[in-house]
Amino acid sequence: MIKVGLDIGNSKISCVVCDIKNFNNPKVLSFVSIPTTNIHKNTFTNFESTKYEVKEILKIAAKESQTEIKSINLNIPLIDSSSFFYNSQINVQGELINELHLKKAINQSDFFEEPLNKYILMNFILNYEIDDKKITGNPIGNFAQKLNINFYKLLAELNTINSYQNLFNELKIHISKLIPTPLSSALCTLNKDDQELGAICIDLGESSTSLAVFENNKLIFCDSVSIGSKNITNDIARGISTTKESAERLKTLYGSVLSSPSDEYEIIEVPLISSEENQFKQINRSIINSIIKPRVEETLELIWQKLKQYQLNKKRIKNLILTGGGSQLEGISDYAQVIFDSNVRLGSPMKLNGLEKKFLGPQFSQTLGAIFYQESKYEIDFLKKRENLRKNTLFGRFSSWLDQYI
Repeated sequence: MIKVGLDIGNSKISCVVCDIKNFNNPKVLSFVSIPTTNIHKNTFTNFESTKYEVKEILKIAAKESQTEIKSINLNIPLIDSSSFFYNSQINVQGELINELHLKKAINQSDFFEEPLNKYILMNFILNYEIDDKKITGNPIGNFAQKLNINFYKLLAELNTINSYQNLFNELKIHISKLIPTPLSSALCTLNKDDQELGAICIDLGESSTSLAVFENNKLIFCDSVSIGSKNITNDIARGISTTKESAERLKTLYGSVLSSPSDEYEIIEVPLISSEENQFKQINRSIINSIIKPRVEETLELIWQKLKQYQLNKKRIKNLILTGGGSQLEGISDYAQVIFDSNVRLGSPMKLNGLEKKFLGPQFSQTLGAIFYQESKYEIDFLKKRENLRKNTLFGRFSSWLDQYI
């Protein structure tokens, strides 16, 4: 089976084509990435140019992989997204729990509610509680007095989704699945123990920073803030009156979140924005770091506040993985360790058969992760059966009506 993952970022568009005969060891047939300047804060600033770039990258990927690309898994940014944790409890009264009990609990919940101007990206069962005892597996077969189901729903802006769907409708490419970008990053960087024991994956991107939280082999939260490594570059450019190109170079070669006494004595020559050519000034490294640190602190604090807002800090997950291009900033893992009081490591994409070394950097995690998404992990089996009935049989209409009154 061939899977295609596509990521439309604020600085680049990337596409991966994989052969998934063995899901645990997919083979990369093609990986293509091109820079773009037609997207700002996940909005198309030039729709026609973006459409052309996407068309070209899919054309190149198809040629390199010798496949015809008709459908894709598409990453969706989570700026202005909303998360909802909700539950539904029913009295079982000492009976044996069966599928009808689960249907009843789901039908009286907010599972089928569709908020106005929002698109439901994810909506699934987190876990069950039987007589106040939490279980992650299926509760059917247990006797209980009461059954509680805990859910998670992730909503994206409907206009954002419609914009992406319009682009691919015009290209006549089917979107197989819309995947939250932070989930893709996590799927490509977290190992099995991370996902089971609990981990927070933070993707420090160009224009945004996103996070995904895993526990008991399941995603339990996704979100994003609109601050990224581009903000650091702009801060440096403004702070020392240099070009953006120079600021990016200074950040990459000399930037650090942590300072040392020797920084005062490391002198760097910087080109100035001036009406006269070849105007330079000398600064020391500590000036650059003093600009970088507040922005990194702000970014990580905002992510920490997201966790507190949804009380996920109380779970005391002590495993933090940083990925994305911004994770390569010197000293950021040490600083994150202090803010989150967690064990921190830098996460890069897992090595895949056929993947070139130049695409093993953390800035490509979200693209590669799109091929690892398994929809079955987030589906409710008996609801899927009911949907198939609804699509394929007349009895489905009666079954759908009956479920509402169970």
